[in-house]
Amino acid sequence: MPTVPRKDTPGIPEALQRARAHWSAGQATQAEQCCQSVLAVWPGQADALHLLGLMAHADGKLDLAISHIRQACNAAGAPAAYSSDLAELCRQKGLLADAEEAGRRAVAMDASLVSGWNNLGIVLQEAGKFEESRICLERVIALQPGWAQAHNNLANTCRRLDRLDLAEFHYRRALELDADYAEAHSNLGYLLSTQGRYDEAAIKARFAIDLNPRLIDAYLNLAEVETSRRHYDDALNALDMLRAFAPQHPSALIACAKVLRQIERLTEALDFARQAVALVPHSTDAHHALALVLQALGETDEALVEFDHAAQLPGALAEDALLGRARLLMEAGRKDAAFAAFDHALEIFPDSAPILAARADAHKFSVGDPAFTVLEAFLAEGERRPLPNRIAVHFALGKAYLDIKDGERAFAHFEAGCRQKRTTFDYDVVESGQWMAHLARTFTPGLYHRLSGKGEASDLPVFVLGMPRSGTTLIEQIVSSHPQVTGAGELSALRLVVEGSGIYPDHLPALVNDDANQGEASRVLKQIGRHYLERIAPLAQGRTRLVDKMPGNFLYAGLIPLILPGARIIHARRDPVDTCLSCYTKLFIGEQSFSYDQTELGTYYRYYERLMAHWREVLPKDRFIEVDYEAVVDDIEGEAKRLIEFLDLPWDDACLNFHENRRVVRTASVNQVRQPLYATSKGRWQAYAAYLGPLLEALGIDAP
Repeated sequence: MPTVPRKDTPGIPEALQRARAHWSAGQATQAEQCCQSVLAVWPGQADALHLLGLMAHADGKLDLAISHIRQACNAAGAPAAYSSDLAELCRQKGLLADAEEAGRRAVAMDASLVSGWNNLGIVLQEAGKFEESRICLERVIALQPGWAQAHNNLANTCRRLDRLDLAEFHYRRALELDADYAEAHSNLGYLLSTQGRYDEAAIKARFAIDLNPRLIDAYLNLAEVETSRRHYDDALNALDMLRAFAPQHPSALIACAKVLRQIERLTEALDFARQAVALVPHSTDAHHALALVLQALGETDEALVEFDHAAQLPGALAEDALLGRARLLMEAGRKDAAFAAFDHALEIFPDSAPILAARADAHKFSVGDPAFTVLEAFLAEGERRPLPNRIAVHFALGKAYLDIKDGERAFAHFEAGCRQKRTTFDYDVVESGQWMAHLARTFTPGLYHRLSGKGEASDLPVFVLGMPRSGTTLIEQIVSSHPQVTGAGELSALRLVVEGSGIYPDHLPALVNDDANQGEASRVLKQIGRHYLERIAPLAQGRTRLVDKMPGNFLYAGLIPLILPGARIIHARRDPVDTCLSCYTKLFIGEQSFSYDQTELGTYYRYYERLMAHWREVLPKDRFIEVDYEAVVDDIEGEAKRLIEFLDLPWDDACLNFHENRRVVRTASVNQVRQPLYATSKGRWQAYAAYLGPLLEALGIDAP
């Protein structure tokens, strides 16, 4: 049996010392040669393998680094610190199970190893084992209380435990210990963004970048802040700066996929998400991002697979993945499976506000429902909970109390939720009204006469627009039940191409100034129309008509016939107070800034009415139709036939059974359109008039 050389075998300590000296001097080639000379004499020598691993890691060769350090850890007499290093490298690779095993081995070997507890705490944090992570990181601070990084790491775990008070304390303690600690500035910024303090958050993230221009997390946090306040161009700019020096960093690819999904650049988003999954196939973040993009593309079955994959992998996004899966099942009309998925998610995350709120939105409450106690207890914890979660629970409880006809408690929660939501953004309803008035002044009959017929001819698009909660989803569900119609849901495509054109509305009159401009007018209008069609064509599934039911497109209704003269426009209308009440009691996923204050909401509605009155005068009569929600409720067959005739399609009885349509519905009305029509939503507001004083006054309507 061969004899294993001793560590102090002549020549080995000297060669290792030379290797370390070469590496410290930046002479990697010479350092590697010294290590290889040791391994030639003593294959498997731990110190040489460990140093080779560190050098491989510094050279960006993570797989090779893990291989070398894993071999080093397997050698007899390898110190605990090598297992700690292996834990960190496996974490970077996304191998969280291997990382946890190595980290636990390190602290078992040496209970006083600060780096071991620290690395294990971070691994457990990323694996979603937050309570165990907290215990590890508190041990680090006990061993080394003046270490700023330990306070930052503990703060990260406290934030994920929703202990925002402790998280802020430890971030600020880290900065007291090291005022130029870029990571702590960045992470404190992210914490502030979860509390709706977006301006402060952005300042912190940018300061972190100034301190360390190559700090990846700072760019990611800045992008997250800008996305939270819907500054998508700024978010992409932050990610472009990141990708300039880290083009294949998985987190950067994932963040790009998420932002691009938000602005419906879905083909690009899918490419980024697939790249991320290919690079880090064991990353729950990557699979979750891919699931979200596939969901947006309508690839429901594949999206469910990715949500499942994300939920089963170790990582902090298992909660989001389980919730995403449940929501997608609800959107797809698979209600029993959706509730089973909600319940499964709550078994694993019983204290999750997003899951509790989403289930409450889909659930019909009865008196004594145990969910009341759970939701009220959540709010009782106050600012220990993130602001977005507190807002969501207020809306969930408002809806729950409406279910049991307790208007007083319901509106107490709606008012609290709306008030808190309103603090998270700047908004001026008067500016909205001035903008709408400006649109009306710009789109004159003369402008229409000069520009008509110059856009891109296509009868594919059908725009269903109006106020949110006015029946747009119902209309889309009716017409999309026709075999020649695809319902694409609420698309941002029109807004994005119009904003990208730079002509709306102020540069439109210049296109009609003289005859010489007619060719340019045609080119510009056709180009905008083509850009819109390019975005929606992949969603049409080969059918004759595609419904884009973004309610807010009423702001662009005047432009639609100019860029897409073949398009049809359906204006959904509903009783003003019923519409506004439904807006006020809904926490929208998208941006509806006008809906969280009763006076602002009523004022905005009046502005909308005036603009629609103008469109009614100038829009082509053969391409514009108005449908009242109450008329549909009273005469579903008559109104459905009128709609299908307007779309120039043969009648199909499937349109009367719209609630049986299994297409994915991704709007606030997902639950209602799965049911037959009912008349109880007509005049619903009168039962709650006592709580609607500011709204009624703004609308100019007397209380009953």
